[in-house]
Amino acid sequence: MSKVIEEYNKSHKVPVKWFEVITSLALIYFAKQKCDLVILETGLGGLTDCTNIACAEIAVIGNIGYDHVDILGNDILDIAKHKAGIIKNDSDTVVVKQNDVMQVIEEECKNKNSKLHVIQKEDVTNYSYDIDLQKFDYKSYKSIELNLKGKCQIYNAAEVLEIIDILKEKGYNIKDEAIYSGLKTVMHRARLETLSKDPLIIFDGGHNENAVKNLQQNINQYYPDNKKVYIISILKTKDYKTIIKNICEDKNAIFFFTSGTGEKRYLSKHKLYKEAKKYLNDVNMYEEELEDAINISKKIYNDRTILIIGSFYVYKTVLGVLGND
Repeated sequence: MSKVIEEYNKSHKVPVKWFEVITSLALIYFAKQKCDLVILETGLGGLTDCTNIACAEIAVIGNIGYDHVDILGNDILDIAKHKAGIIKNDSDTVVVKQNDVMQVIEEECKNKNSKLHVIQKEDVTNYSYDIDLQKFDYKSYKSIELNLKGKCQIYNAAEVLEIIDILKEKGYNIKDEAIYSGLKTVMHRARLETLSKDPLIIFDGGHNENAVKNLQQNINQYYPDNKKVYIISILKTKDYKTIIKNICEDKNAIFFFTSGTGEKRYLSKHKLYKEAKKYLNDVNMYEEELEDAINISKKIYNDRTILIIGSFYVYKTVLGVLGND
């Protein structure tokens, strides 16, 4: 397929990108399968994203933070305008209330005649959790059990429930048993995913400030008394300085800085190490290859919680090192 793309780009003024190719293939596949519903996630932003060609009945906007700033802009309102670009005429829009960007979303909904459904945090009640499940009520849905960790996932699930109610109003028959079962069994690979229990190894691919803060909150929620090891890989396109600053708040942790799967795409382990020295001393910091960092942690620091973080793209490699592939 890459050769086909190369040949196409040689003979056309406007080159095609890989993401545009796989999006096109996905849309063709969905059409052939005659799908009742398709959940289509944007690749980047929304306004100028190739997925925006689809005429969506419902636009779903998650938590908006600083990511892809080289394309979307450095201002949160500029980023919000890109995100709100997926809103279509005469549609529905679902969003969790986020005060600093709501005006942008409200204006776009008004311009597009899109009915806005805002998830208020106070709509989520009777919250509790254990190491396996989170439990909560949302409006008419009672005793929901969610097989995802982290408080932010509760509000994502609330968005799902709001979407389901919209679909029901449109005539879709969605049984409550399917809703409850789906949320109780849903899996999100590479998001606070436990890859090993002995030693405890957790993978999280979050790669921006919001994701790292959510990770810290989740770690404090689920593993407050555990000493930690962080194995960190960060793509060159990410705001590594902010990520490092936030993650280095854990002064009692061990840190392994890696070059991911190679310095062509990833920041070098030395550059990450050098940045971390602004916040940490050398005693608990190491520069290692990703595989070596994992094996050393398993052998020497197996009494700690080992967190492999910073990029989704190392996930397959990590599974291979752990023998989980």
